Amino acid sequence: MSAPRKNNGNRNIAIGMAAIAISMVGAAYAAVPLYNLFCRATGYAGTTQRAETGADRILDRTVTVKFDSNVAQNLPWDFKPEQRSVTVKLGETVQIAYMAHNRGTKPLVATSTFNVSPPQAGAYFNKIQCFCFTEQELKPGETISMPVEFFVSPDAVDDEMMDTVNTITLSYTFFPAEEPKTVARAGVADTDESNQKPAL
Repeated sequence: MSAPRKNNGNRNIAIGMAAIAISMVGAAYAAVPLYNLFCRATGYAGTTQRAETGADRILDRTVTVKFDSNVAQNLPWDFKPEQRSVTVKLGETVQIAYMAHNRGTKPLVATSTFNVSPPQAGAYFNKIQCFCFTEQELKPGETISMPVEFFVSPDAVDDEMMDTVNTITLSYTFFPAEEPKTVARAGVADTDESNQKPAL
């Protein structure tokens, strides 16, 4: 009589282990979007925020925003901000631009990642328009100007961790796109081929 009970016990253990494995796979798939949501909500690791419109108020307090640019070694692009820094009031909407130039001999598609520092500023740095995470194609010798529209939230004045933050650095890094799917034009090329608004 003990054998059936043993078989049932083994079956229950197998079912339990299978359920755990399925749960772990599901958790792994959910982890990335949940992590992204967490980063966007908190500004963790310098993740910036998205905004459809500007702030509803502008304060007298100012902060200097510096612009940094980087390119992967295997991408023959020149990439730099058109101005190195700007001083803005909290809540003030500002538009700047980055320039990208393909000095290679063939069309190249690339995409950029970004972050801000110090990390606690990410929760208050809002981008209305940006070329980040959107694949960009440049023909040989082509140059484009890519706009970035942003504001630093006036809510920063209510955060003690922002009391000593007088400078924020917005940094972008371009990498080659391994498998380009949808190519978008970030700005207006020298040849005036496109005038699309880039995705956030």
